[in-house]
Amino acid sequence: MPTATPSTQDGMGARAFQGGVGFRVWAPFAESVSVAGDFNQWSAAANLMASEGNGYWSTDVPGAQVQQEYKFVINPNTANPRPRNDPYAREIHSATGNSVVHPREFDWSGDSFQPPPWNEMVIYELHVGTFHDDPAPGLGIFDTVVSKLDYLRDLGINMIEVMAAGEFATDLSWGYNPAYLFAIESTFGGITGFKAFVKAAHENQIGVIFDVVYNHLGHPAEDLWQFDGWNQDGHGGIYFYNDDRRWTPWGETRLDYGRGEVRQYLRDNADAWLNARHVDGLRWDATAHIRNHKGQNNDPAHDLPDGWSFMQWVNAEIADRNRADNNRKISIAEDLQGNEWLTRDGGGGGAGFGAQWDARFAHAVRTVAAVDRDADRDLHELSEVLRSRYNGDAFRRVIYSESHDEVGGKGYGKLRLPELIWPANADSWFSRKRSTLAASLALTAPGIPMLFQGQEFLAYQMFQDHHPLDWSLLDRHRGIHQLYRDLIRLRRNWHNQTRGLRGQHINVHHVNHSDKLLAYHRWDQGGAGDDVLVVVNLSDRSYDSYTLGFPRFGYWKVRFNSDWSGYGPDFGNHAGYDTTASWGGKDGLPCHGNVGIGPYSVLILSQDG
Repeated sequence: MPTATPSTQDGMGARAFQGGVGFRVWAPFAESVSVAGDFNQWSAAANLMASEGNGYWSTDVPGAQVQQEYKFVINPNTANPRPRNDPYAREIHSATGNSVVHPREFDWSGDSFQPPPWNEMVIYELHVGTFHDDPAPGLGIFDTVVSKLDYLRDLGINMIEVMAAGEFATDLSWGYNPAYLFAIESTFGGITGFKAFVKAAHENQIGVIFDVVYNHLGHPAEDLWQFDGWNQDGHGGIYFYNDDRRWTPWGETRLDYGRGEVRQYLRDNADAWLNARHVDGLRWDATAHIRNHKGQNNDPAHDLPDGWSFMQWVNAEIADRNRADNNRKISIAEDLQGNEWLTRDGGGGGAGFGAQWDARFAHAVRTVAAVDRDADRDLHELSEVLRSRYNGDAFRRVIYSESHDEVGGKGYGKLRLPELIWPANADSWFSRKRSTLAASLALTAPGIPMLFQGQEFLAYQMFQDHHPLDWSLLDRHRGIHQLYRDLIRLRRNWHNQTRGLRGQHINVHHVNHSDKLLAYHRWDQGGAGDDVLVVVNLSDRSYDSYTLGFPRFGYWKVRFNSDWSGYGPDFGNHAGYDTTASWGGKDGLPCHGNVGIGPYSVLILSQDG
């Protein structure tokens, strides 16, 4: 029998080197481990791995090559030898279900992209399999996303958020049931397709945020389940909690954040996305279920301190590297509980996230747009969420009117907003006016705005992993697309006339609950070209001359009028005229002026710089 000697290579999984491949795996309860694959005719005895004395096993296999398939063969003390995929596998071959030795090298030449500052980000969330399925109907892949990068760049998007795409057990999935965290879903194009997509996005000056799932694995977690044979009471084994903490709403596969090797596994995964794969940020799925057994606030009996410290550790590394490299990579929590500790600095006891999804904002703007009667629109709640921020920083929150959570799945309101406004009549005047009103709020309020795929051309189907976007709607709703395009460019201050929309500050100075009209002042430093006035009419009536407060004296130009007939042939084109603000206080501001505004419409005004 051949002698087992440890690997000369650093790192986990399969590491190719000149003349062979080094393998390393964590299997603390195994009696012996070997590696079988194409390089040894799948012999379980030809390449034994050496115990490193700490639960890890490793060896070098001379002559093994990249693209060859392999598995670890684990001999536990409780069962027969079991082949296991590599938890660190960068690629899983979909046809055979085997791990693949992946090359370390990728041509990143010329990729010096830096993501935009957080206050300039506009995020577009997409699902690779359904975003674009041309030329052949079926699942989309990374290459089909690449074919639409020029479209997204022209729309004004500068960050793409890719819904979870770690290797999962089926071809169809939202992605939040991963089986292998390091491998990228093979039906989408695998790791090579993903890296090519990231590089192409960067060439188009678009950053990439990737959704990571660290709160659970898909049940039953494929080969990571009872990986080396050990378990307690039939539960998950070394990668998972084996007591009551194992439970999540998606299966009993919560990862064990108290085990150093599992923490390292997850930390290494985050590092791989941000560094080896050049992504510009991570969005963490369901962080409430990392920090609390029940996914709740103010529930110390079920808190998971190990989960909290794990998040602090990874986010501290991201922040340290950002400072060292003068980078702007972002870590975003999807917690949905409004917990400010998520976005507090780790040194002060917080989890250290850069931002978190603001579910309260989404609920408020969707409700105010969807409710049937004008009288029932709650402008007080809306004004509160417009002013809201985490830890005193507006850009600690991601704001949106549609996301995959809001427009897919089961439950009340889980519909695209135009469909929610008028079921089975999503392209109606009411649906178009009020859904774009909600989008206007998200793109003019302080925060990091986000769109969901197809929102900009009135996609109306509930999000499902087997329904690709209907791109014919883009031609049908060119005006709506232009409305989003114009809004995004104003949000990003492309014309140097609306810098205040990138600023921290907001003063919701006019709230007319009776007539359903609201106005707010946005600014960064203040002054011409900076101060912005946003006027929102949430009623089915128009105004020829409505008086409200202005922050500065002088001439104000309308930069955006959502009632323009170019956005919809049946929009009223109600005059949202340029106006002069005169001295004389109104709404707590030093000046006053008149505006005209159409029904369910938004105006954006500013002064020339």
